[in-house]
Amino acid sequence: MDTELLKTFIEVCKTRHFGKAAENLYVTQAAVSSRIRQLESRLGVELFNRLRNNLKLTPAGERLVPHAESVLNAWQRAFQEVAITETQSQMLALGGSPNVWDLMLQNSLYELKITKPDLAIRAEVLTQSVVPRMLLERTLDLALVFDAPKVEELNNTLLFQLPLELVSTHADLAIEDIERVGYIMLDWGTLFSVQHAKLCKALPAPSLHTNIARVALDFMLQAGGAAYLPNSLTEAYVEQGALFRMEGAPEMNRDVFACYHKDNENRALLEEVIELFKALGSKVAPSLLPEQLA
Repeated sequence: MDTELLKTFIEVCKTRHFGKAAENLYVTQAAVSSRIRQLESRLGVELFNRLRNNLKLTPAGERLVPHAESVLNAWQRAFQEVAITETQSQMLALGGSPNVWDLMLQNSLYELKITKPDLAIRAEVLTQSVVPRMLLERTLDLALVFDAPKVEELNNTLLFQLPLELVSTHADLAIEDIERVGYIMLDWGTLFSVQHAKLCKALPAPSLHTNIARVALDFMLQAGGAAYLPNSLTEAYVEQGALFRMEGAPEMNRDVFACYHKDNENRALLEEVIELFKALGSKVAPSLLPEQLA
């Protein structure tokens, strides 16, 4: 099957609009409509209910989405592996959630490349929900996430524990006064949400909710407020007097895991990379290393 048909299908799923999908794919709207009709003809089903100003997936379309994504990911993986140059001996498909990239992986890619110069790397920012499926499909080799997937076929290794501290743009601010400056809620994953709901009942409803630490930090520095952030992001601002640690706030933390398929043919490589990430992780959370958590 022509992968362009599947790409077009996924784009229409994302935009829920033929015209917007056409703009994103740099083709005409007629071409998008034609590709969707071709795909429906080959599959023998309708993929979209074409209602006025309301384009919805049919049940068949819903079932096709994960398969289309899997095919496109596998094709991209195959294309990149075939394109490996003579100076590169292996390929690593590496993924992580937005905050893991921001806090660690982004600065670790250079170290990884220096350590493994013959390694071809594909790096992706992924949501927690797609990580298990991509690992199981072998379109992803290694993922760094906060919530380890509880899947029997996957191996989860604790890299380090990331302490989070409640900081504010106002000095000597009491927890009961946070509503005055605004509370910024960071989505650090499922376990954090449970921990937060249990320990932080005194905190007000958030004025901003985001899953990207840098967004929360930048917003707080511009508009004021308070948020749970890692010391690696806040330390310089605390030293400058732009942020202040809130004494007596509940202690929070996040575990960072490396996940891969137990039957991955490059397991030896993955374990080497994991050891490197453990060492690099000590710079992010030097006081809480895995061996200290046992």
